[in-house]
Amino acid sequence: MKKKLVGALLITAMMATILGGCGSSNDTANAPASTDAAETSESAADSVTETESTEAEAADGEEVLTVWCWDPTFNVYAMKQAEAIYQKDHPNFKLDIQEKVYTDIEQSIITAAEAGNYDTLPDIFLMQDNSFQKNIANYPEVFTELSDSGISFDDFSGGKLGDSTADGKHYGIPFDNGATIMAIRSDMVEAAGLTVEDFKDTTWSEFMGLAKKVVDANGVPMLTSSGGSEIVIEMLQSAGASPIVDGKVHLVDNAALKEAISVYKMLIDEGIMVDYTDWDQYIASMNKGDAAGVIQGCWIMSSIQAAEDQSGKWAIVNMPALDDVDGATNFANCGGASWAVSSNCQNTELAFDFLKTTFGGSVELYDELLPNAGVISSYLPAAQSDVYNQNSDFYGGQAVYKDIVEFAGKVPAINYGAYYNDIRSALTDAITNVVQNGADIDGEIQNAQDTVEFNISE
Repeated sequence: MKKKLVGALLITAMMATILGGCGSSNDTANAPASTDAAETSESAADSVTETESTEAEAADGEEVLTVWCWDPTFNVYAMKQAEAIYQKDHPNFKLDIQEKVYTDIEQSIITAAEAGNYDTLPDIFLMQDNSFQKNIANYPEVFTELSDSGISFDDFSGGKLGDSTADGKHYGIPFDNGATIMAIRSDMVEAAGLTVEDFKDTTWSEFMGLAKKVVDANGVPMLTSSGGSEIVIEMLQSAGASPIVDGKVHLVDNAALKEAISVYKMLIDEGIMVDYTDWDQYIASMNKGDAAGVIQGCWIMSSIQAAEDQSGKWAIVNMPALDDVDGATNFANCGGASWAVSSNCQNTELAFDFLKTTFGGSVELYDELLPNAGVISSYLPAAQSDVYNQNSDFYGGQAVYKDIVEFAGKVPAINYGAYYNDIRSALTDAITNVVQNGADIDGEIQNAQDTVEFNISE
């Protein structure tokens, strides 16, 4: 499996020149982000940042930590604000933030691990949640365990923490919120004689009954989808139904999975949901009013809000729960990233305290990031702040950010082991065959299990 991962990343990412360092203090001379967009984003100032970062010097008394992350307006901005907050009580503290696209970060980690040379790694790095388990399993020596760091992990949702937890040990501190939302057009709902309240805390069967009325009244599908297995995986998580149990693939005899695929097929067959394989068409279907809603990670809100003429016509509710499935809830997570401390960090006490004080303890930080960078917190106490309780005109006066953080706190944990991409790919094939070719659900789930087991055995 390790060789397979290395080969894939070598094909997709060029070898990065890695210049980094560990935490430094006193007279040390040199102290050298959720999504596909993170993998392809480029920084206009990348070369300048690299040059300046690798030449950074720690003056007498300075304490420096090196950070790798991507996206200057989101993750890099967040780190800069965290640095400013920590400096209020630690004036000699400094971050050396090196901007790297995510594929380069992951490639650098693998290169270091394969070479057995970790001194190229930074103190802190950002990792996409869906890659965490894979890298912990294959390269555990890259990470520093955070369980005894002083961070209060109870202040984050179990669903989010599950991505960066292995064998009961914490290896990451959650950052941006990927809680699943159902965004719906309130005007289209009202045209069907319904209210937004009708769509809260529903089951899928209840939702479909309501959705048919919206479809009939407006002549468009209730939901738009980006295709593939994403929404099925969200349904799985909403029931806490892990596809990996005790280290073994658990797709066959997974009641939640069978029900989720059945629901997906009904949504398509009855015209309640439309699939788009092209991302631009998917986004356009929301912005042009070609669908009355979407179920997705809360990061989709920035795309919805691009249609300024629809201000006041949207609302946010939780997703439907699977019928007759043990443990089913109305909450899931899709996307996001978490901060990790590398094994190369020589000043773990400083790294732990910085993360605990900022991303794991500062409502002030998240109050700054929400309006200025669009970062929705995974830190649950943020939901109580005045900033998070402000009403949004775009969403009809709803305090949407408070609601989303509360959704996040109710997400069940789910385990993909190191095989998220394998599972997602196999389920996409299964769903396609069921929906487009009328294949048997049980048979396709068996095929998916066989495919995943074969892939992870190599």
